[in-house]
Amino acid sequence: MKTVVVYTKNNCMQCKMTKRFLSENGVNFEERNINVNPEYIDYLKNKGFQAVPVVEFSEENAVAGFRPDLLKKLAI
Repeated sequence: MKTVVVYTKNNCMQCKMTKRFLSENGVNFEERNINVNPEYIDYLKNKGFQAVPVVEFSEENAVAGFRPDLLKKLAI
């Protein structure tokens, strides 16, 4: 089974929409909030991301923003 990690921050509408979409489509995920754990900010910057949400579904594959078109593939 794929390990899905969602990097989020507080009061982020796209983050909420991403988490809701994954939950409604039966995708288990681990949430990592950058407000609670700021060390994730450097991790994301090193990967080339400048905004959340970031959905990481493997070492090489991650997507930024609320992308239901791509997230739908995780539900299959």
